Amino acid sequence: MRWIGGFGRGSELVLDHAGALGSLFAQVVGSIVRWRFSIRGFLRQVWVMGVESLPIVFVTGALAGIVTSQQGGYQMQGSMPLYILGSLVVQTVVLEMGPVLTAIVLVGRVGARITAELGTMKVSEQIDAYHSLGRDPISILATPRVLAGLVTMPLLVGFANIIGILAGMVAARLTSGLGFESFLYGARLFWHNWDLLYSFAKAVVFGTAIPLISVHMGLRTRGGAEGVGRTTTDAVMFMLMTVLILDALFPPLFLD
Repeated sequence: MRWIGGFGRGSELVLDHAGALGSLFAQVVGSIVRWRFSIRGFLRQVWVMGVESLPIVFVTGALAGIVTSQQGGYQMQGSMPLYILGSLVVQTVVLEMGPVLTAIVLVGRVGARITAELGTMKVSEQIDAYHSLGRDPISILATPRVLAGLVTMPLLVGFANIIGILAGMVAARLTSGLGFESFLYGARLFWHNWDLLYSFAKAVVFGTAIPLISVHMGLRTRGGAEGVGRTTTDAVMFMLMTVLILDALFPPLFLD
């Protein structure tokens, strides 16, 4: 009967987090609608999440395009027209690799940082000080971060898609001998405008979920420095699982 108890505790934990995340999201939306958040804090978070993340996004996007091009060229060699490689690279980068890899970068570089920052503030009672001064920590700390994630993630995904396609095109030329014109012909052959909207829809969802979860976990931190480390680790796992689950839900919901 132990497994029943474990299942019950796990279900209770999941529902607890889901309810707290829903409440936090509602407060953030209310703060945005009433324009009760720090513009300076929002711009700072846009710089941290967006501009400072560009180098690693460029690297991951380029590697995604190169690897897809090399593996696709190897598998297609002698079995189908090589220009199909253009479609494979573009579709893979835009629909999957660009949004997901950018989200993983955001989890490791931004999500963990937010959780650690807010967790440290929580255990050092700085969050309680906001309440004692009559100031809303959600408007000051949560809303700028969530809103910045919502704004910057689509831009980062756009850059990742462009860099991934260009890198894949160059790799196809160098490793498979596929000319740029043939690559672009294959890319246009199977392109749908919906693919770009699909990619940006993923970016919006991921860009909202990652900072929302990191803020939620940071505000729930307990137990001093050890608690901050433990909560940050749990938050990273939570965010990665959420990104993968949401990514798995997109095809049946939007591509059928």
